[in-house]
Amino acid sequence: MKTVILCGGKGTRLSEETGVRPKPMVEVGEWPILWHIMQLFSHYQYTDFCLALGYKQEYIKDYFINFYSRANNFEVNLKSGNVNYLNSNKFDWNVSLIDTGDETLTGGRIARLKEHIGNETFMLTYGDGVCDVNIADLVKFHKSHGKLATVTAVRPPARFGEMIFDGDTVKEFKEKPRASVGWINGGFFVLEPGVFEYIKGGDSCIFEKEPLEQLALSGQLVAYRHEGFWQCMDTLRDKKLLNDIWQSGDATWWKHV
Repeated sequence: MKTVILCGGKGTRLSEETGVRPKPMVEVGEWPILWHIMQLFSHYQYTDFCLALGYKQEYIKDYFINFYSRANNFEVNLKSGNVNYLNSNKFDWNVSLIDTGDETLTGGRIARLKEHIGNETFMLTYGDGVCDVNIADLVKFHKSHGKLATVTAVRPPARFGEMIFDGDTVKEFKEKPRASVGWINGGFFVLEPGVFEYIKGGDSCIFEKEPLEQLALSGQLVAYRHEGFWQCMDTLRDKKLLNDIWQSGDATWWKHV
């Protein structure tokens, strides 16, 4: 099963970083957030990736072209130019890097990948969010209901602390609890090829609007509720939060690796 990762957006809310590189290449710790996402799928033996590229795609292409040498020790004979690798890394990944256009929106990017995905079930996520969702359980859940699409629903932490009252008396203060109402689209989809029939409008199609709305109206969209960790990286504040978690050694999305 292929895993599609949307990597082509401009990330304007993180312009301090994305002015020089695409958002999936912004680091958490020493690795791009894209690598963290791919590690999660790899842990569950899903190692066939299809990256939908766009804005500053050359950074992502260069990263994977040079990945093998970055991940291994090697020696170079400067007379012959021969390279001898001294060890072998554990990354048994196949990565397709596909230009889906600088201005293409999410639905259009998915549509452009149809020929690369083929007529098979595939996974889809965004290149800017980490999560500790159990991918094996997610896929099993998707297969159990027989619908076209599964979306992972999450309840992100609130930005601010929450006060619990008894009348006007503050009884409890909870630091950054999970949102008390509402689930949101956390990405991490499992999709059947029939979903392509819902993606219309060419490059200007936004997957999160009409396609998902129509899938929901037709009873073909099912939510997999994830109560664990999830965090996107939309702003510098989000980047700092993720790096602080990483430095603390409490990166729950990393526990699999």
